[in-house]
Amino acid sequence: MFQFRQVLVRLRAGDSVREIARSGLMGRDKLGELRAVAQQQGWLDVGVEVPGDEAIATALGQGRQVASSTISSVEPHRDVVKRWHEAGVQGRAIHAALKREHAYGGSYSAVVRMLRQLRGEQPPEVTVRLSFAPGEAAQVDFGAGPVLPHPDGKPRRTWAFVMTLCFSRHQYVEFVWDQSSATWLGCHRRAFEWFDGIPERVTIDNAKCAIVKACSHDPLVQRAYAECAEGYSFKIDACPPRDPQKKGVVEAGVKYIKGNFLPTRTFRDLGDLNAQARQWVMQEAGTRMHGTTCEQPLSLYALERPLLRRLPGVTPDLGTWHRVVLHRDCHVQHDRAFYSAPFTLVGKTLWLRATDSVVALYQDYRHLATHARAQRPGQRVTVSDHLPPEARHFFERDRRWCEAQAQAVGPRCAELVDRLLGDRIAERLRTAQGVLSMGKRYGAARLEAACDRALAHNSPHYRTVKTILSTGADQQPLIDAQTPAAYASARFTRSAADLFGAEPTTLH
Repeated sequence: MFQFRQVLVRLRAGDSVREIARSGLMGRDKLGELRAVAQQQGWLDVGVEVPGDEAIATALGQGRQVASSTISSVEPHRDVVKRWHEAGVQGRAIHAALKREHAYGGSYSAVVRMLRQLRGEQPPEVTVRLSFAPGEAAQVDFGAGPVLPHPDGKPRRTWAFVMTLCFSRHQYVEFVWDQSSATWLGCHRRAFEWFDGIPERVTIDNAKCAIVKACSHDPLVQRAYAECAEGYSFKIDACPPRDPQKKGVVEAGVKYIKGNFLPTRTFRDLGDLNAQARQWVMQEAGTRMHGTTCEQPLSLYALERPLLRRLPGVTPDLGTWHRVVLHRDCHVQHDRAFYSAPFTLVGKTLWLRATDSVVALYQDYRHLATHARAQRPGQRVTVSDHLPPEARHFFERDRRWCEAQAQAVGPRCAELVDRLLGDRIAERLRTAQGVLSMGKRYGAARLEAACDRALAHNSPHYRTVKTILSTGADQQPLIDAQTPAAYASARFTRSAADLFGAEPTTLH
């Protein structure tokens, strides 16, 4: 409107349209339209004040006539299109619906232009930049890192854990292989140690390693992360779902890492990547002039550090919680290892808490057992009291037990058991256990005698010993192994007639 006022002033001073147009203020056609409106409104009369910008804009708007060719073919359907647009209907679907339901004959481009106008009519989004006091808050996020060789030999994607102090913008950056709960907790511990302090609250998104159920008003925090917050005395501030602007400080920090640290560097492995990241944070990112604070992050961190909460004297024992089911073998599985629990709970769902050194099992909140952490995949960590009685008895009666029990019975029993366990063809452990179990029924003395008789006849077998004891043969005098003819049965003796064709005779 400034140019229009200037033109009006010059017209009132008597300058011609050609002179004004030659000065470059306005073209002759527009000057003619303005002079006509000014004459109609009486602005060129002597003694009338020059109108204000609002009056000029109103008069010019009323005087303009829009050509019929500039009216959109969708204009008669504006209300319908607006309703569909607010409902989230796409442009192609709106164009098809207009043709189908309203006999619309215009182009799709006209619909697109109408949608652009409707978007322009919507009020712009308004935001407010948050300010933070020193030590008040930190924000945490994960960002995609480079692909590096994994220790298993295959290339894998890395992830950048970033914690940024909101006041100073000082960062902790660590690249990891996964976003598991254990990794999440360990990164928090190392970040607090890096900052040498703890902020009052930590703002996070709704990652599964931290939030079980996302909600704007009542989010459900992961049990292990809640213990971490309690141990380090900070509050968890979860962003509402689909609202990452609530942690824009760390979002910008992740973008800064991706744009300034990763593109121009090469990395041998994960250790080299983290070493370069720490050096970059201290020498480049921490000493740059930050675009928002207009200060160096390390300079502001020097002011913020004394106001952070002190680290606890004893580092909290951070552990992850998992729901597990006790299998039929009286063991639960965690991280490809197996840990025992009481056999009476087979099929039940238990809670498992895993730390770097131990694994603890709970039923609801009742502690069941604590095991040392397995050192390799597939390892079974077992407490014998967790097994059923028959299984405990079986495992307790091993070779050493059998040998000790046999020695207690007597030397002949020990010799027979030794021969059973020394069999090079078959495993005779259960046989030895069965022989020794007969001592409970018949007593050690009779078992020793039965073993002596079985060895005398060179028949160290379970059935032999059992037959001797059940028939009472162990209480009979032991006869020489070379059985006299009087005890031999004729049906077990081959006669001379069978051998030489002579008359059969009986041996005496």
